[in-house]
Amino acid sequence: MNSTTSSTAPSLNADPAELAKFSALAHRWWDPNSEFKPLHQINPLRLEWINSIAPLAGTETLDVGCGGGILADSMARRGANVLGIDLSDKALKVAQLHALETETPNIRYQNVSVERLRDERPAAFNVVTCMEMLEHVPDPASVVRACAGLVKPGGWVFFSTLNRNLKSFALAIVGAEYILNMLPRGTHEYAKMIRPSELAQFCREAGLDLRHTRGMTYNPLTQRYSLGNDTDVNYLFATQKPLDSV
Repeated sequence: MNSTTSSTAPSLNADPAELAKFSALAHRWWDPNSEFKPLHQINPLRLEWINSIAPLAGTETLDVGCGGGILADSMARRGANVLGIDLSDKALKVAQLHALETETPNIRYQNVSVERLRDERPAAFNVVTCMEMLEHVPDPASVVRACAGLVKPGGWVFFSTLNRNLKSFALAIVGAEYILNMLPRGTHEYAKMIRPSELAQFCREAGLDLRHTRGMTYNPLTQRYSLGNDTDVNYLFATQKPLDSV
């Protein structure tokens, strides 16, 4: 197993308050009953969806905004050669320690912005994932462009984020953070949420073709998540870089 962390200067496309917020919780990433419980619950759904569209075995895969490595680790266990990147040193150290303790194969981590990595390793990956990150950065379109620059022609880029409307405000912020206490208060800011039409435009402008869209819903009675057609709150995009891209 190769699991290393290296440091580079952070890009300006990061909110210091957001980095501090998640760094403070870094030691709890792998506690399935912690503030990150929702990520543990949704991870099997998003992993299976990604793998059904772009089989991971044998691929060069990049996880952008990997945090403590929940998705990155699971993709490596599906046979991908995974690089996870983030700008939180604390989260990356937790991810690296987990990989060492569990002997996760073919995974490594790096502190680098997605924009800088795009400049260093253009068109280097078969699969790029950027999940639950776009709503936490000042310029999400820049992240989308960088992801497009990192994937090979014919490769896949997956995004997931939160819709911006009254329903998502009521469920994802008021409900999840203030009533059900599923997430720490202040995890999401309504103004930073992204409508599917906006993300679709970012993808088009970056040269990515939108192939599949799915919604993710939470049932508070069963306490389970499911994938479906309802994109009012959480939604996922599967985009592909055309083969004739240069």
